[in-house]
Amino acid sequence: MNGKLILEDGSVFTGELLTDAPAVGEVVFNTGMTGYQEVLTDPSYCGQIVTMTYPLIGNYGTAGLFDQASQSFVRGFVIGELCEEPSNWQAQSGLRQYLTDHGVPCIYGVDTRAVTRKIRSAGTMKGIIMPADTAADKIKSLLDTPPEIDVVAEVTTREIYRMPADGPRVAVLDYGIKRNILNSLFRVGCDLTVLPADTSAAEVLALNPDGIFLSNGPGDPKDVPASIATIKELVGKKPIFGICLGHQLLALAMGANTYKLKFGHRGANHPVKDLVTGQVHITSQNHGYAVIEESLAGKDFTVTHRAVNDSTVEGMKHASLPIFCVQYHPEAAPGPDDNTYLFEQFLALLGKGA
Repeated sequence: MNGKLILEDGSVFTGELLTDAPAVGEVVFNTGMTGYQEVLTDPSYCGQIVTMTYPLIGNYGTAGLFDQASQSFVRGFVIGELCEEPSNWQAQSGLRQYLTDHGVPCIYGVDTRAVTRKIRSAGTMKGIIMPADTAADKIKSLLDTPPEIDVVAEVTTREIYRMPADGPRVAVLDYGIKRNILNSLFRVGCDLTVLPADTSAAEVLALNPDGIFLSNGPGDPKDVPASIATIKELVGKKPIFGICLGHQLLALAMGANTYKLKFGHRGANHPVKDLVTGQVHITSQNHGYAVIEESLAGKDFTVTHRAVNDSTVEGMKHASLPIFCVQYHPEAAPGPDDNTYLFEQFLALLGKGA
């Protein structure tokens, strides 16, 4: 079926559709050569139409092992060539079947290089995927759809659950957590209690955890003021480690500020320098917002990690409290083991208290 991707600035890109279901969302691009299934099931992509820049997608199929959540939260998927004959001993199905089963609108056969160049020059913007013969009034109606704001509420866990272990107790605030983050914390020995995003500070502290983890998640961190207020109450009470959205929320809770990047950082190949060791690590990233470094002045935070490509803040540590956070995803194994030391650092803090 002939289809098209239309951006809000009027740009049109043609391709083939898997189904006639329309899609509306912020159009972004991911530069990873692999990891398409992890992208599809990463809750941080909630509300977005994701363009994969690598030309061939689906070449190793899909398997439940790689899912990062129980469902896909992306609003649409834009790819160049859709591989119909994957080759991988772990594959359980092809990407076409996976997208159909998960109800993900997909347009393929698209000039994804052109889409990426447009977003890099103009910035991320709303877009829609629909059949080529869609009426003009329907297109206008879709483009006029208000942007999604309450995306954290969509992706957070509805119920408290545990991953018991013999190690220190960690309260995990779930803003859209990836399974591999939980697995990484569990792997170093943490006893995990995963909590909904709207859990109050009093409820968190009532668990008497040894530490608190702030997860990744979608959207603008300023859209969840209640979470910022909760984190502010937790600061100084327990050791805290944050990743991605958790990093941004922690900065806001400490009185710093954030801003929207022109086209964001999304991919498995972003170099980040650890300013403590001087080493440069390859990282996996997925964010459209960043911490304003100047806003950290007087907040007792030291920048510990910096993006090599654009010098944005990728990590920070409090001067006196056991609090640290990173913008990127150490659990995603892009290095593959460059950044697992961060989970061990958190574990080391848990026995020291606040």
